[in-house]
Amino acid sequence: MAPGAREPMRAPGGALSRNPWSIGGAVVTTVAAVAFITFASLEAFGLIVGPYANLLGYLLVPAVFVAGLLLIPFGMWREGVRRRRGAPAWSWPAVDLGRRRTRQIVAVVLLLTIVNLGIVAVASVGAVQYTESTKFCGQVCHTPMTPEFTAHMFSPHAEVDCVSCHVSPGAGGMVHAKLNGTRQLYLLATNGFRRPIPEPVGRIPGAVDTCAHCHTPGRPNIELTRTFLSYGDDEKNTESATTLTLHMAANHWHAQSGTRVEYASTDATNATIPYMRVTDARGQVVEYFAEGVTAAPAGPLHRMDCLDCHNRPAHTFSAAPDKAVDAAMASGELGRDLPFLHREAVAALTKEYPSQAAADVGIATHLREFYTAASAPAVDRAVSAVQQVYRRNVFPEMKVGWGTYVNQLDHVSTPGCFRCHDDNHKSRDGKAVRQDCELCHRVQ
Repeated sequence: MAPGAREPMRAPGGALSRNPWSIGGAVVTTVAAVAFITFASLEAFGLIVGPYANLLGYLLVPAVFVAGLLLIPFGMWREGVRRRRGAPAWSWPAVDLGRRRTRQIVAVVLLLTIVNLGIVAVASVGAVQYTESTKFCGQVCHTPMTPEFTAHMFSPHAEVDCVSCHVSPGAGGMVHAKLNGTRQLYLLATNGFRRPIPEPVGRIPGAVDTCAHCHTPGRPNIELTRTFLSYGDDEKNTESATTLTLHMAANHWHAQSGTRVEYASTDATNATIPYMRVTDARGQVVEYFAEGVTAAPAGPLHRMDCLDCHNRPAHTFSAAPDKAVDAAMASGELGRDLPFLHREAVAALTKEYPSQAAADVGIATHLREFYTAASAPAVDRAVSAVQQVYRRNVFPEMKVGWGTYVNQLDHVSTPGCFRCHDDNHKSRDGKAVRQDCELCHRVQ
């Protein structure tokens, strides 16, 4: 040691870090570090996917790592207090591996530790997968989520998990989802949730983080032909067909990367739009004002994307009983062999019932009283089909009825495109946003 240098201070009995708390903290930190490196490696190779998996790997594991680090100085402080009070320095328990009994105990402890770690790992993966499943979202919160869960099962997105569309990518989105889930759990436990559940306008990720993973707006530039069937209230349930040719590039022009359409709305469902601003691929800007509006409103604007028109892509309900019966007849679920069935099915569905169980009874009573002379099997099939139509669209316990949730793709019962394309939104030079149906489709 150099002359004049002071010898470093050491606690009597050895380093203060020699204590169970600090050693345990070091072990926890090491295990967490190995777990994080393993998780990051598996994610890099695409073996782990899902927003809640990231919550486990990038939030929970680092939190455990930090907790282990904090245990180390805590143990040193605690050991220092012990020694100042006259307690002897902590020492490792004597383990004599020369004794057969000691070796047996050590072997059992090691075996149980490995088994426990395996159980925790499997349980953690299973918990992450379950919390990301549609079953978890729809059935744990049974009453409030029954309408959405039911509609999802019959939608084109039935195989897409809820978290794929409702949880934003990144740590911020995961934290927001968990905090929101905690709030929802409290409302469920206290029976404080709203009936019906409000539409999540502005509270779900944008289309660029959800829809765009599977869909590319406006590409390819093709035309699609669709035929829509409806049925009359006459004896033969006469079928009528409307064939539309959809101009996909025009329909999806609003969401293309080279176009920026922004708007302000005055209601929670974006049904009333007083102002729009359109920026084209060359950077030219045109403002459109509703009748009586002369200036752009204060506050941020919302950029239009897929969800402004496809606002219920996985939770669609029929707007009215006749539309629901039309769909059931078109799919063959509800036959047309009984006279006036369209009319009577709509009449049965239009009645108000206090519950779905009461609706089952009411629908059966209505149809069986009308078809007293018809074939019993045919009436039974009709009763079952109409009951299913009701159960997919009306949920009295949640105050969800016909038209409760607006689908903006429906141009008849909702504003849809006509929120903007109404000939009343005009630029300062008088150019109007045209109410021309053939901009997007052609009736054949």
